[in-house]
Amino acid sequence: MLRRSVIVLLLMVLIGGTLIGGCSRKETKPADLVTVNLVEVVRSIFYAPQYVAISQGYFKDEGLDITLSTAQGSDKVMTALLSGTGDIGLGGSEAPIYVYNQGQEDYVVNFAQLTQCDGSFLVGRQPEPEFAWENLKGKTIIGGRPGGMPEMVLEYILKKHGLTPGKDVQIITNLQFTATAGAFKGGTGDYVALFEPTATLLEKEDAGYVVASIGSSSGEIPYTVFMARKSKIEKDPEMLQKFTDAIYRGQIWVDLHSSQEIAEAIASFFPDTDIDGLTKVVERYKSQNTWGTSPVMSEKAFLFAQEIMQSAGELSSPVAPAVLINHQFAKQAVSNKR
Repeated sequence: MLRRSVIVLLLMVLIGGTLIGGCSRKETKPADLVTVNLVEVVRSIFYAPQYVAISQGYFKDEGLDITLSTAQGSDKVMTALLSGTGDIGLGGSEAPIYVYNQGQEDYVVNFAQLTQCDGSFLVGRQPEPEFAWENLKGKTIIGGRPGGMPEMVLEYILKKHGLTPGKDVQIITNLQFTATAGAFKGGTGDYVALFEPTATLLEKEDAGYVVASIGSSSGEIPYTVFMARKSKIEKDPEMLQKFTDAIYRGQIWVDLHSSQEIAEAIASFFPDTDIDGLTKVVERYKSQNTWGTSPVMSEKAFLFAQEIMQSAGELSSPVAPAVLINHQFAKQAVSNKR
């Protein structure tokens, strides 16, 4: 009887200790998390630091629960932000310029940079180890949406190499972003501009070969940035600061880890691509310095992006960086980390 009483007492102590221990642990419960609707322009390995921030739990550390949706176009990201269905957008830095120039009073502002160069690659039908942009004269390229940064950067590079789009080189711009690879596989065009992992998937199928990095040829551009409506920034600075802090941790993690480690960290976001393929893509992006180690946008690079827009005939005069860039959260994130 005594033995049974001792066992019961021990169980009570253990259970009590567990309960006390559980109460003393400071964990963020799901109910305590603030939901943030994040709308990305497309799903691409190009945005690896964002996926790392999610997979490593950095947003949850900040008390944020990210609901991620994919818009398939910067114009659709803008629609989500302006309608209020999206809290934060990830898209091209050109999109807020268009919104601002349309006279939108509650316009969209860039607050943190994710990528610092074009993330697309030119894919041809044959390997071209001695590729030169000048060799595209007389060829047809499947490009992007008119007015979108991918298409404007491509045209800018062609002009830089003495080729006039529409005259020396034909560019197909009327296909949906998701349809370009399929059109190329079906026999349309001599080349196609593709993001990853699509370019690597074509290589794996022997349906195309990466011949040039458009990002390496264009130079530094605030290509993909996080943005929010001016009113959102004014009303919810605490959430935006926490969001930027998490993104910055993702950027640092990517900088400090190998291509394979990054691939493993983001694998769940790309179920159709194996680890070897992911690793190859990450290494390709790392080699061209795609990801910066700071979310702070370069105003000089932002002005260069607008120069590209002017060259494409999509912008009459540049917008001052101070109007469409809020450095507050990015600079504070970097300061917090030190």
